[in-house]
Amino acid sequence: MTDALPVTLDEWESAARALLPPGVFHYIAGGAGAERTLSANDAAFDGWTIWPSMLRGSADPDPSTSVLETSFAFPVGIAPWAFQRQVHADGEPGTARAAAALGVPMCVSSTVLDGLEDVAASDATLWWQLYIWRDRDATADLLRRAEATGFRALVWTVDVPALGRRHRDTRTGFALPVGPAGTAQEFEPNLSWDDLAWVRAQAPSLPVIVKGILRRDDARAAIDHGADAIVVSNHGGRQLDRAPASLDALPGVVEAAEGRVPVLVDGGIRDGADVLIALALGASAVLVARPTAWGLAVGGQAGVESVLTFLRAGFISAMANAGCRTVGDITRDLVRPV
Repeated sequence: MTDALPVTLDEWESAARALLPPGVFHYIAGGAGAERTLSANDAAFDGWTIWPSMLRGSADPDPSTSVLETSFAFPVGIAPWAFQRQVHADGEPGTARAAAALGVPMCVSSTVLDGLEDVAASDATLWWQLYIWRDRDATADLLRRAEATGFRALVWTVDVPALGRRHRDTRTGFALPVGPAGTAQEFEPNLSWDDLAWVRAQAPSLPVIVKGILRRDDARAAIDHGADAIVVSNHGGRQLDRAPASLDALPGVVEAAEGRVPVLVDGGIRDGADVLIALALGASAVLVARPTAWGLAVGGQAGVESVLTFLRAGFISAMANAGCRTVGDITRDLVRPV
């Protein structure tokens, strides 16, 4: 790691770009099509202002929370992102150790097969990202293995019926490693909500979080079919260009959920004030991926810890200055459209 560490997430991204091979950097940074949705994720937060309350005794706020009996030291978890050893030798085990050090959960990408137990040895609270493969027996075996290894939840990623068209990868010639979880061509393309019952049957002790929801009717369908939580997500802008920004979809999904299950959100979070805005709009917590990729690229495990520390400090500052002593004080009246 360099002596002068980056500070903001933009600076971490720039430092990572200088270190990574172009194909790897653009695979992580890029989105689908003309990247309108990728840009919209960032821009969506600019559409909101925070209206702070004064004299609330909030100088030393408590940022902790809990989702599905998973404790968060602050309401940021690590979203799944693939092939982390291409970014740094610390790979997924290093990211997991950073998550443990900061007291937040990590959702482990289903590309981690050989090192599943190595990641679990980190003492982090781990969720398992699930794609259903064409080979149902192999999928079932992996689900049972995740359950036996101590993972705490399944995150069924439902927004990849086909791989998005990512022009940056075409330009750089980047290709995903070959393997059963390395290509969307191996994913089962014809799924329905009825498959949620099949997922639950393979690992009955684990709650199922459905990730990739943008529409109200899909949120209701997920809950009606037994989802324990929802992640509002457009896959980081990497699947369908011109899909809405995740933050823009969040209030509608929260309304449709009617408090029956927790709702999380990912996409576009760049600082702690963004986390506060997402929670004010109804999210129970947020997930981040690219920021941790930039931290891992620059400094391995320590870099991920630094990025998470930046987000935690920014969130605590935003809470204090907005008049929030606890996460429960972050209510809808704190934010207004620009």
